[in-house]
Amino acid sequence: MTVRDILKMGDPRLLRVAQAVTEFDSDALHLLVTDLLDTMRAANGAGLAAPQIGVDLQLVIFGSFERNPRYPDRPVVPPTVLLNPTITPLGDAEESDWEGCLSVPGLRGLVPRWSHIRYTGFDPFGDAIDRTVDGFHARVVQHECDHLWGKLYPMRMRDFSQFGYTEVLFPEIAAGEDD
Repeated sequence: MTVRDILKMGDPRLLRVAQAVTEFDSDALHLLVTDLLDTMRAANGAGLAAPQIGVDLQLVIFGSFERNPRYPDRPVVPPTVLLNPTITPLGDAEESDWEGCLSVPGLRGLVPRWSHIRYTGFDPFGDAIDRTVDGFHARVVQHECDHLWGKLYPMRMRDFSQFGYTEVLFPEIAAGEDD
């Protein structure tokens, strides 16, 4: 098990656009996926992007088989490894909801996201992924993919009066959080 350090907001590597994955089903790629999974689980993350551990590749992981203690009232999102993603909004509808981030520890903000999306990309073996999702699943995908395009969730916020420390905004969640 290799738990990697997660870069924090302010690190310039989080602001660059990641490179497309060009070699699938390699030992190095599978090792990177394992490191991302180990790191995400150790931090109780809902997802993690390769740039968050300093790897400049379009690779995100998200989801789990059980409820996440950082998002206890949210539905389970199927575990997914997604490379070279594309997101297409299905309509103009947006929803605002609270988000946190392992690269922005201890804080939460109210972030608008498309309500209903289609995402495409590839799994680590190069097989196509094509899903249409909504709700929390759509939010998690958009959040993680933003990391591939050099964006952190505060950059999507429209109202900074809805941004603060998790322990103040949601003390019941913060008690079980290790941000």
